[in-house]
Amino acid sequence: MRILLVVLLLLGGVVGAMQFVFGAPILITREDQLNLALLLGDPQAVVTEPGVSLVLANDVRTFDSRWQPLSSEPKEIQTLDRERIVVDNYVIWRIEDPLRFYQSFPTGQLEAETQIDQIVKGNVRAVIGQKTLPEVLKDKRVEIMQEITEKSRDSVERFGVGIRDVRINRTELPAGTLGNIFARMRAERDRLARKHRAEGEEEARRIRAEADREALVTVAEARGDSARERGRGDAEAARIYAEAYNADADFYEFQRSLEAYRNTIGEGTTMVLPPDHEFFKLFQAGADPAP
Repeated sequence: MRILLVVLLLLGGVVGAMQFVFGAPILITREDQLNLALLLGDPQAVVTEPGVSLVLANDVRTFDSRWQPLSSEPKEIQTLDRERIVVDNYVIWRIEDPLRFYQSFPTGQLEAETQIDQIVKGNVRAVIGQKTLPEVLKDKRVEIMQEITEKSRDSVERFGVGIRDVRINRTELPAGTLGNIFARMRAERDRLARKHRAEGEEEARRIRAEADREALVTVAEARGDSARERGRGDAEAARIYAEAYNADADFYEFQRSLEAYRNTIGEGTTMVLPPDHEFFKLFQAGADPAP
């Protein structure tokens, strides 16, 4: 028991001496912290796990281990199809290696954020510059952000920094570019309208030609049918006339003469013919009408 008490007293004396010479040797690291222990400016220990640590140091640099957002100022970028757009992005980053971070940015986090922002801006400009405007706005937007994130993550790894994500907040068109886009859209719509009108007129001409052809065919077939029917009717009439004539020639002739009178002589009709004309033979004395 006495021996243990002596050991504790000696240990306390040592710790007290160290504290007097070097500062507090006991280091407490919270869940959201990373600590770098320094002795006379030289790194002695990197503490990334939460808890209590015993270190030999006269200075401790504490860093935030949480993910942090960093917004970038809007910038104008030219796309592959030579359209200019204004891009506003942000990056989610954190410190992963406090020693390399301290060595890279001895003045602190503000210097680190400036460097990270410049690197991400360069990658945003490089990636978007290889894409067309439709790809940036819609077609490949997700793939573009993934590519920028990977390039930026590789670029800042040497600084002891990790990047989780790079996102594009806004993608806008400058006033001049917006006018050019609208003009090009109007020109494209005009071209499509002319194309559709030409196709419609061509289709109309085709339909009219087809209708005219069908009309001619229909009229020709109708005329042919009519001629055939008239021929049949004339043939049937001739047959009937022939049968009537053969049955009683005198009566047939008398009937035909009456029809001729009925169709020719009307009220107020004047005819200039000699009295003995064949037309008036039924009116002549002694004419022998058919019984």
